[in-house]
Amino acid sequence: MKELMKKSTMNQRMAAIAMILGVFALFAGDPYRGRIATIDAKELALVVHNEVDHITPANVADWIITGRADYRLVDMRKAEEYATYHIPGAENISLAELTDDRFLRNEKIVLYSDRGIHAAQGWFLMRSQDFRGAYILLGGLEAWKNEVLFPSLPATATDAEQIDFAKKREVSAYFGGSPRTGGANASGQAFVAPNIEMPVPVVPPASGAKKKKKEGC
Repeated sequence: MKELMKKSTMNQRMAAIAMILGVFALFAGDPYRGRIATIDAKELALVVHNEVDHITPANVADWIITGRADYRLVDMRKAEEYATYHIPGAENISLAELTDDRFLRNEKIVLYSDRGIHAAQGWFLMRSQDFRGAYILLGGLEAWKNEVLFPSLPATATDAEQIDFAKKREVSAYFGGSPRTGGANASGQAFVAPNIEMPVPVVPPASGAKKKKKEGC
C-alpha cells in the first residue's frame, strides 16, 4: 500500500511537470478562443506540493455509492474510449471543450484521463481561469481500475490489510469489478469492461419523518 501511495504521488508530480511543459502548446491551440488566462505560479506550485489538487478513486467511489450530486466528473479521453468504458456518471469533455461557458465557478469538477496527464493539463487551464473547484482524479482511470474495480490483496497481507480488503471487495462488486488475491495487479492485463450502469443508491428515510399512526390509537 505504501509503495502504491509513493507511486501515485510521483505520478502526480510528473503530471504537474507535464502540464507546465505542455501549457504553451495548449494555449497555442486556443481552447478559450482568445480569452486571456492569468497564472499565479507560486499558488499553483503550493497546491501541487500540498497535494490538495486531487481526489482519490476511493473518494469518487464513495460519492457514487452514496448518491452525492454536488460534483461533476469529467472524462477527458477520446469518445471511443469513453464509449468502451467510463466511470459511472462521468461526462465526456475534451481538453479543447473545457471552456468557461460549460461550468460554474463554484462547481466541484473532477477531471480524469488514463493516467492523469491530460487531466493535469485540463486542471491547469481551469485553475488559470479561476475555477478553484477543479481537481484531478489521482492516478487517473488506471488507478480506478487497480484500486476500485480490481483491488489486490498481497500474499503476505496483515490482519489490517485483510479487513481493508473486505471493504474493497464490496466496493468492487458494486461497480462490477473482481478483486484479486496473491498480489496480482490489473495493470498490463486485458481489461474487461464491467457494466457502466450502477444500482440506484438507497436513500434512508429522513429522521424527522412522521410515523404513521396505528389504527385505534
